[in-house]
Amino acid sequence: MKWKQHIKFSLICMTFFVNATAQKSQYENQLLWEISGNGLTKKSYLYGSFHSNDKRLFQFSDSLYFALSVSDAIVLETDVFSLFENWDTRKGEVNVLFDNKGNPYTGTNIPTKTIYGNEDGMPQFLDAYFLAYCHNANKAFYPLESVSDQLQSIEDYFKPELEGLAEGAINFTQEKMMEHYLLGDIVILDKMMKSNMNLFPGMYDDLIIERNKKMAIGLDTLIRKNSVFCAIGAGHLAGDEGIISLLRKKGFKLRKVLAVYSEDPIAEKNDVKSCRTYTYVNDSVGLIAKFPGKPLDIKIWDNHPYLIYREMGQGNTYSVEIIPIDVTLSLEEQAQIYIASPDETTIKYQILDDESEVYEGISDTYPDGLQWVRLMQNDQYLVIMKAFGGNKFMNSNRPIDFFNKVWFE
Repeated sequence: MKWKQHIKFSLICMTFFVNATAQKSQYENQLLWEISGNGLTKKSYLYGSFHSNDKRLFQFSDSLYFALSVSDAIVLETDVFSLFENWDTRKGEVNVLFDNKGNPYTGTNIPTKTIYGNEDGMPQFLDAYFLAYCHNANKAFYPLESVSDQLQSIEDYFKPELEGLAEGAINFTQEKMMEHYLLGDIVILDKMMKSNMNLFPGMYDDLIIERNKKMAIGLDTLIRKNSVFCAIGAGHLAGDEGIISLLRKKGFKLRKVLAVYSEDPIAEKNDVKSCRTYTYVNDSVGLIAKFPGKPLDIKIWDNHPYLIYREMGQGNTYSVEIIPIDVTLSLEEQAQIYIASPDETTIKYQILDDESEVYEGISDTYPDGLQWVRLMQNDQYLVIMKAFGGNKFMNSNRPIDFFNKVWFE
């Protein structure tokens, strides 16, 4: 099921690797474009992206850091966090063993694979990184398409008899197009993608041309109101019916921005890199929680919040659930309920530096599998924190580091 979700999302937004080398500039790189003219009072930027967490993608040029920093809003094809509200991007089971003291360890050094890479890559895949930065920097966000529209647009291409062919086509496309993306050659990318999609009659028209038209209309509206940084799949940029050409036909000027790299970090790079956390504050509960990015706030029973943040690149999930306390149960008794520890492990009690009492341990529940859990409470609310991911994550300090960033005022 997970690979099928991967294929669907890959077809929606086909994009490919970028290599930021030590050279000072990449003259032929065509991934970043400046948008001006046609009555615009502020410049906007268009960028070709790739849905992967490979670290080479994140060695951004000064030009890209500048475009991100100066833009008032971030625009993506869709809200990727909402798309993955219920999807786990991990592929395969987590390999965790326990020593004679109940402490977990992994029996392998192989990073857990995910839909968008593995644990050795960045926490988020590229578009999700842009969205996390957007929220952390308190910028406006606008999707060009709804999640339902994206999924509906490709439903016809996932008949059972076509699924195997579709998976092979996606893998082939990514392998062959990588080297051209390294050079920022969007013209070749467009030609290769068109050839690859010819395996499915009508696919290129439906998933590229028709969506390009809709996205160009959306961008036309947005850039007249805001200075935006728009990241869409690199396969949507070039060609007579690509986004660049469509915006030019509407009267806008699009200029390729040279990919420049300097030895010393520019101010805009420092500005972007400083936006690494999102602070959630719930005054009614008296709770503060620091997430790597803005969590989805899903209301559960009796309208109490359930916060969840996913790192789709590495496959990690962080959550905080807030519920009224059960006055008939002690915190220890509630820990026995909410921490379903395997037989080899134990639930640990400790008092934190702020004198909060907590219980934490490894829990094993369906469908998430093994997860770290911590419980704490005040006189009104019980807070259930969870963190889980791949082999390296589950055997690292990252779950506890997250727990330590959640506290009552």
